[in-house]
Amino acid sequence: MTDRECVELLQWAAPRLRLRWEGFRRVRGQVCKRIGRRLKALGLPDAAAYRARLAAEPAEWDVLDALCRVTISRFYRDARVFEVLRHELLPARLEALRAQGASTLRAWSAGCASGEEPYTLAVLFQLGLRPRFPGADLSLVATDADAALLARAHRGCYPRGSLRELPPAWAAQAFPGPGEEPCLAPEYRRGIDFLQQDLRSQMPEGPFHLVLCRNVAFTYFAPPLQREVLSRMVTRLVPGGLLVIGGHESLPEGDFGLTRAAGPLPVFLRTEA
Repeated sequence: MTDRECVELLQWAAPRLRLRWEGFRRVRGQVCKRIGRRLKALGLPDAAAYRARLAAEPAEWDVLDALCRVTISRFYRDARVFEVLRHELLPARLEALRAQGASTLRAWSAGCASGEEPYTLAVLFQLGLRPRFPGADLSLVATDADAALLARAHRGCYPRGSLRELPPAWAAQAFPGPGEEPCLAPEYRRGIDFLQQDLRSQMPEGPFHLVLCRNVAFTYFAPPLQREVLSRMVTRLVPGGLLVIGGHESLPEGDFGLTRAAGPLPVFLRTEA
């Protein structure tokens, strides 16, 4: 299957999956390789034959949907966002919790892939925040639709290249093992609950002080689905809670009770009571 054939297939199939083709434009190579392997496994000669297969066997749409999940991730991705969380936004939230007599920061990583994002938050909390807030705890839910990715997250071992943006002292402390694929130390895995959930139809109940939904819903979902997901997500944020999206993403049009919390950075605060 040529790149052009794959593009045409994705442009045709994406709306039927409530996705948007534009989100795949720059990262389609990963998806096209998977679809190509699927065609080979089915003994199909080209994309046109695969379209016919989809028409004849509706269950194949679920297979294609799974093939369209983009799994690119790394630790401390978009470092400026994590820096503003570490130095400004999360300390303010922890101060507010302490004033209320509470100590647990509740967070959700939506579309957590292989665990890089929730583990980044865990390391940041343990090494960047707990020294300032020694009585604080982190309760973290991490969700993804892909069981294989969640299995990798449970394993917690990563190529050193994926750690390159993590502050070096943190990387050395959190990944003390030798070799090219060190594993996260046990103390940074505590308090994290990994769940297999498809963001389009399932969400943890909350409420949360922080939701990270980066490079998933607002990149790949079609606008109507984005609005549905965002509405349900906001109801799971406490007033004053924070929503973080991807650096190249924007929220769908509409009034969702959110305002920017860190200048131009993709961090939003829930303003509604």
